[in-house]
Amino acid sequence: MSEEIEIDIDDLERRMDGAMAALRTEFASLRTGRASASMIEPVMVDAYGQPTPINQVGTVNVPEPRMVTINVWDKSLVNKVEKAIRDSGLGINPQMNGTIIMLPIPELNEERRRELTKVAAQYAEAARVAVRNVRRDGMDQLKKAKTAGMSEDEQKLWSDEIQNLTDKHISLVDKQLEGKQAEIMQV
Repeated sequence: MSEEIEIDIDDLERRMDGAMAALRTEFASLRTGRASASMIEPVMVDAYGQPTPINQVGTVNVPEPRMVTINVWDKSLVNKVEKAIRDSGLGINPQMNGTIIMLPIPELNEERRRELTKVAAQYAEAARVAVRNVRRDGMDQLKKAKTAGMSEDEQKLWSDEIQNLTDKHISLVDKQLEGKQAEIMQV
């Protein structure tokens, strides 16, 4: 293979891995009926004049399967944290106990579980699109390399490698989706 014309497979793989990491983060924020500290990660609190993640204004614990507690360090922020959780759309009703905010996780009904599986499928499709976009970028690099003088054999090798990388990441997305949907439907 010629040294002046090379496709950066490591960069493509890193970008595809980034799409997978984003998918894992989105899946973690989906409420499955079990308490998880990661479910409140996307919630931001207006603390000291700027949006701040909850885990930077208090200690987040999961003392039991259906309860998340937040021990807010600064008493002046307790009401702001409670308001941020109420406004977040998580569907959780926080209960105050001094500087501790308790978040009881209600049981999910069948209809809500089906809605969540559809949301999970949308997240997975967005990840697949992101992986395919990275593949498209790689194929565009190949087209430029062909005009720069890359042989057809080399182009075929790179093309196959990019496609294999894409197929691997798409199958990982599908496996994660299956697992998340099974977790959501589990009663």
